[in-house]
Amino acid sequence: MKSAAVAVLIAGLAGPALAKPDAAAHAEALEILTKGIAFRTVMGHQDQTVAYAEYLKGVLVKAGIDAADIRITPSDGTAYMTARYRGRDARKKPIVVLGHMDVVEARREDWTRDPFTPVVENGYVFGRGAVDNKFDVSMAVATLARLKREGWTPGRDVILALSGDEETAMATTQKLAAELKGAEMALNSDGGGGLLDEAGQAVVYGLQAGEKTYADFTLTVTDPGGHSSRPGKTNAIDTVAQALVKVGAYQFPVMRSELTDAYFRASAPKTGGATGEAMKRYVANPDDKDAVAVLAADPEYVGQLRTTCVSTLVSGGHAVNALPQRATANINCRIFPGTPSESVRQELVRVIGDPSITVERVVGDGAIDSPASPLRPDVMAAVKKAVNARYPGLTIVPSMSAGATDSMHFRAAGVPSYGVAGLFMKSSDDFSHGLNERAPVAAIDGSLAHWESLLKDLAK
Repeated sequence: MKSAAVAVLIAGLAGPALAKPDAAAHAEALEILTKGIAFRTVMGHQDQTVAYAEYLKGVLVKAGIDAADIRITPSDGTAYMTARYRGRDARKKPIVVLGHMDVVEARREDWTRDPFTPVVENGYVFGRGAVDNKFDVSMAVATLARLKREGWTPGRDVILALSGDEETAMATTQKLAAELKGAEMALNSDGGGGLLDEAGQAVVYGLQAGEKTYADFTLTVTDPGGHSSRPGKTNAIDTVAQALVKVGAYQFPVMRSELTDAYFRASAPKTGGATGEAMKRYVANPDDKDAVAVLAADPEYVGQLRTTCVSTLVSGGHAVNALPQRATANINCRIFPGTPSESVRQELVRVIGDPSITVERVVGDGAIDSPASPLRPDVMAAVKKAVNARYPGLTIVPSMSAGATDSMHFRAAGVPSYGVAGLFMKSSDDFSHGLNERAPVAAIDGSLAHWESLLKDLAK
């Protein structure tokens, strides 16, 4: 259950408004974003990722950060970067500002505009990475540069840590997490953020404090096969099909945590209809099976209740006139934080109940078991102050993501990590990973103020 202190912080009054960044700060942040988009930092283009890192390094060095405190490391076909902003007390654990430089591949022939030629048009910045994740990376870099020029000295070191393969293997993320495992916390620019309605009014701010573990499991059946005119008692494809039906019908037990309790508690008053009522009943009594059934029937909320596993790929047979010698299927699971992936594999074995089927975890996807981060009162207060300076009284909803970010490796290394992006946008403007990705120019000023507020409050 969420502590009383955190509940008070969420329900408390908004902090004082921050001064709006000036035109020069806006222009600098926009320039960092647009120049960053021009680097084609997709996996396998190490030269472009290194060049992007060198560009960001130049911005920080020009602002006064010692070049010796900035390290760019080519690695695994990409690169990663750390930049240390020195604080007053080196004995204090540093705070990490986390982000990723890599972007999802994009093909020119599919886009209206060249995805790696930034265009500012009709109030948007267009280009691959305009949102994911170069927007908040640019805002964080611009904020650190401006604070350095203004002479701000944090109480502890602030370390900007940018990975190079968050969208793929997360090998550089693992290296960063190992290097920085002694940090006080990580503020992830690639999680959380605010939602605007279609009229541009703020609806809610989500603070990401956990994410489900991504895991693929391969089901495999082998059989001697033979001529299709002589079917026997076993058939590899049929055996896999029967297993998939069992998995599809199975529901993992309902689970809850401080994070999911806080999520439903904050979401219930904002959610109408039967779903909102179910949330209220669930908050009052987590054992209310009818309330759970209503929430589980909604794809938006089922992932907040339990581990989920679904069939995503099937392959079998080798000829149309032969009995299959082999059949495989992929089960994709999103595992509730704190649950070992091996225990989920064992549960799948139990549910399938057929010793002729092997169930193996797919390795190399970059995922790792990680717990949720505690809803620390200092973090909740800092986020509430930063958000309410822009949107007084706006609800802060702690959230557990069904997707994966760099945070998982920091949490696994013992570093509490929080998705605290400064970007507010409409859901209709979100084209991350898709065609014609864009970010609203109007979001820049508020995002700069957001990062300044967080850093000054948490890096004391």
